[in-house]
Amino acid sequence: MKVSHIEHLGIAVKSLDEAIPYWENVLGLKCYAIEEVAEQKVKTAFFKLGQTKIELLEPTSEDSTIAKFIETRGIGVHHVALACENIEEQLADAEAHGVRLIDKTPRNGAEGLSIAFLHPKSTQGILTELCEDKNK
Repeated sequence: MKVSHIEHLGIAVKSLDEAIPYWENVLGLKCYAIEEVAEQKVKTAFFKLGQTKIELLEPTSEDSTIAKFIETRGIGVHHVALACENIEEQLADAEAHGVRLIDKTPRNGAEGLSIAFLHPKSTQGILTELCEDKNK
């Protein structure tokens, strides 16, 4: 696999309204975008920290993966997203190396990225998201 940098860190929160003030008022970061990704049943808020983004994830439905994550693990880091090119090739390479894929083909994510998740049972316990900006 070839990845270029950490695209973002995904953090599960119960409420963007409650979480955003910490990131803005305490840490001094600026929320530059809020977006709902209906197919993933999540509302996101983004902050820039150097080249890396912080993505806050609020569930919009009780049956969303983020709601289930919060129910079992509580709020906190949900996933690490890595930027790549040719996401389909990276998925094939990961699978060839025995990595279990949650997404065999990329899907649409926030900010217009193509995304795919690798299962934490084969990534040292870390839910890993691959991201490709096809608009570049």
